[in-house]
Amino acid sequence: MKQNNYQWKIPPVETVDENFKNEMEKAGYTENFITLLWQRNIHTMAAFEELKNTDISDLHDPFLLHDMDKAVERIQTAIMEGEPILIYGDYDADGITSTSILKEALETLGAEVGFVLPNRFIHGYGPNKELFAEKIEEGFSLIITVDNGVTGNEAIAYANQQNIDVIVTDHHELPPELPEAYCIIHPRFPGGNYPFGELSGAGVAFKLATALLEEVPVELLDLACVGTIADLVSLTGENRTIVKLGLQVIKQNQRLGLTQLLKVSGVDYQKIDEMSIGFSIGPRLNAIGRLGDPNPAVDLMTTFDPDLANELAEKLNLINDERKKIVQDITAEALTMLDETAQVHLLAKENWNPGVLGIVAGNILKQTGKPAIVLAIDDEGNAKGSGRSVDSLDLFAMLNTMREYFTHFGGHAAAIGLTMPVEKIPALQAAMNQYISNNQIDLSKSNSLLIDEKISISNISLKLTDELKVLAPFGTDNPAPQFMLETGKVSGFRLIGGDHQHVKFSLVDKESEVDVIGFNFGESQEELQQDDLSFVGVLEINEWNGQKKVQFRLIDFKSEGLQIIDRRAKHTWQQKIEGDKLLYLAFQPKTKKVFQPIFGDQIITFDQALPAEIDSYQQLVILDCPDELAILKQIVHLGNFQKVYLYLYSRDQAYINGMPDRQQFKDLYKFIIKQQKLDVRYKLKNISNYLRIPENLLVFMIHVFSELKFVTIDDGVLEAVSQPENRSFEESQAYQKRLGQINSEKFLLLEDIQSIRNWLQN
Repeated sequence: MKQNNYQWKIPPVETVDENFKNEMEKAGYTENFITLLWQRNIHTMAAFEELKNTDISDLHDPFLLHDMDKAVERIQTAIMEGEPILIYGDYDADGITSTSILKEALETLGAEVGFVLPNRFIHGYGPNKELFAEKIEEGFSLIITVDNGVTGNEAIAYANQQNIDVIVTDHHELPPELPEAYCIIHPRFPGGNYPFGELSGAGVAFKLATALLEEVPVELLDLACVGTIADLVSLTGENRTIVKLGLQVIKQNQRLGLTQLLKVSGVDYQKIDEMSIGFSIGPRLNAIGRLGDPNPAVDLMTTFDPDLANELAEKLNLINDERKKIVQDITAEALTMLDETAQVHLLAKENWNPGVLGIVAGNILKQTGKPAIVLAIDDEGNAKGSGRSVDSLDLFAMLNTMREYFTHFGGHAAAIGLTMPVEKIPALQAAMNQYISNNQIDLSKSNSLLIDEKISISNISLKLTDELKVLAPFGTDNPAPQFMLETGKVSGFRLIGGDHQHVKFSLVDKESEVDVIGFNFGESQEELQQDDLSFVGVLEINEWNGQKKVQFRLIDFKSEGLQIIDRRAKHTWQQKIEGDKLLYLAFQPKTKKVFQPIFGDQIITFDQALPAEIDSYQQLVILDCPDELAILKQIVHLGNFQKVYLYLYSRDQAYINGMPDRQQFKDLYKFIIKQQKLDVRYKLKNISNYLRIPENLLVFMIHVFSELKFVTIDDGVLEAVSQPENRSFEESQAYQKRLGQINSEKFLLLEDIQSIRNWLQN
């Protein structure tokens, strides 16, 4: 059995209304797609047409936002009077695109405009009093925040004291006490009536640009699209419209900086979609702010200079590579510091880069299944970093009860950021362990995975995969349709990628076949080559050399039956065995010495008895071949094993060397009679060479002779017995044992894993 990484949620299948089904079938849509639409609450052709046909008219009136009219009036006054306007952004992708949107809009109107993005290591998040003071000293008389500001009470109060107006545009959670800004534009402002509350910072900046320009600035939709995707806001409603229209603008290839960034990312702008933005553009824009000064990213997004665009795109790409290396190194170091007894992994160390610790915490969560908080300790004894959590633990709610430990704290259920004195870390760890115990929170429950529909391989087609694109762009609250496959045999399995971290194979069912790709499933290669597997993934189109083919991108999988893992090749012996509750079993005492360097002293030697608590073991590791096949089957059936690892070391190689024939027995006996006495301790190799009988086979034959009393062995000296009783070799227990070994090794070493698995389960 292989447990799935997520909790699979399969909604009950609803009966599709016949009228809707008939209309959709007449329009040429597949049955699977029609069922999917119905499951996603699209129940009329009108609703489907609305979903399919997105245009600019679907964008809401920006003046529905609270204080929009007031903000526009103040900005227009500043432009007319020549006031220098400062855009104060944020250091992530949403902040970078927000700043770029407003900068271009204000420049179009002839404003004298500058911008600044705070350095996260120097200024922190949000309005910074010292940076405000610096910019006010430079002569800016109006400040507009984008993608931040609602928590900037101190800095905004300072600006007010200097008679500088601050317009806040933000989308983050509103605190109990709002700053006394000139005005606040926020889609969820208390008492406001904006019809969509989930805009990103770039979305809010785009609405302000629309209001200022008195028309929808189509040329800025590309930036709004990137910011919306990168910030992981809900891809429904107006956000979906922004992203869908923005992707069309990006494909027109008119923004130099974005074009160059796509180029260094290896993305074909004509094939760009929300995934390539999320996995290629977003990380590169975020990386620069994670490691240092993010301001050049705005220059990249707004430049008209091809050379500068190329230079800055290359710079961001190199910074992203550096970020990946830093994340990899910190993750590896953090994994060595884990305390398995901790309910939440709380890890802190000097010299870690605080800008990447959210990613590291996510990696720790993924690899251990437990929530993780990762902190960097500075020279002043403060620990600062981020945490990530599972569905079963609201990390923000838990830590909100422990605010006495923090100097700064914020976030939401799945992700938090905090700063705390380093000496309080042990107390926080104890408090979190106690909280989880007191509230009986089960952290073993994995995150949920909503499955849209079960599907057979025969129903997977290019037509269906194309139909699914109608529902795109996919993201938060609008995930790509996820299908479950319960049939199919794995064929053509191979590892791909530089570190063999990815897998590729085919699933074959009768006359149907589909290609499967699994990113970062390389460590599951053994489990993926089993029977009785179920898969969850999404359908994509893989285009190569002009040929289009459906590809099933793997998200999760499980096996209901017993898993048999093949470790028979010596090069696999050092591979890690995941999990605990392992029973290491050897049938031959000498086998322990072979595997002790790998598994230590936890190996048990089978002597007709098994541990009394065999039911408590989940995994069985068979290190060598039993003398009788039936023994192995009995052991497997006695336990409740989910996995059986087959190493099957054979010291004597009984099957390869076989059973000596009667002529070999005859030659050896004649030699013994002729010599009368033989020192088998020191002369065994010489005898082996003379008789041309392999040494281990020779030892076996001597044991048979000894057992049948044809010879005696005293202190290593072998001597023939005069006039021995006439007995058959078959009477020897050693002879019968070797017959069993040969039969056992023939089956276990030569048969394929599926045949062994079927035999063990029957």
